Amino acid sequence: MTRRSHRRRGMVRSYTATGGRAIPSRATLDEATLLKADPKLPMAGLNAQSHRVMDLCRAGVLSVAEVAAHLQMPGAVTKVIVSALVDSGHLVAVAPFVPAAQKHDREFLKKVLRGLQSI
Repeated sequence: MTRRSHRRRGMVRSYTATGGRAIPSRATLDEATLLKADPKLPMAGLNAQSHRVMDLCRAGVLSVAEVAAHLQMPGAVTKVIVSALVDSGHLVAVAPFVPAAQKHDREFLKKVLRGLQSI
């Protein structure tokens, strides 16, 4: 048994927070995925960690990394909790917008290179 001095107050084991699940049901979630709560769905029946995630996301759009930081939990554990909430429809997950690469002017880049080399 763990000695009392080694226990951290308020610490929740990962398997408790995820309900025993170890792998998120959605492979598309990453730390930059944006989360938005659906305020229409009731939160009755959700566990404590899911309630905390919903409370955070009802205030506004947050990324998975931000939710993990607020919960003070590892990102992998947060992804398991978030993926269950996305599956149930409580959260909407949106991939962040990444603009397509644009072609740069070769002459401009050569001038920048010459300027850097002259320093």
